[in-house]
Amino acid sequence: MIFLAFLLLAAMFATLFILIKGLVNMAQTTSQDLENTGDGPSPRALKSQKLMQQRILFQAIAIGVIALILIMMSAKG
Repeated sequence: MIFLAFLLLAAMFATLFILIKGLVNMAQTTSQDLENTGDGPSPRALKSQKLMQQRILFQAIAIGVIALILIMMSAKG
């Protein structure tokens, strides 16, 4: 149970870290990034997409760990 608690904390802090990195990336977006007329998305947009995917992954891990903790607690009675 303690291992799951540490795993949950790690997933929560990883989610927070990636969220902050995403906010910093978004704050550094320039008008040139927004008005990209080249082929495909800008490098900043690609980085933003990657960070969003990582955040969703860590959130899913945290939710899965919470579900495991609740299942284990309900099984104990």
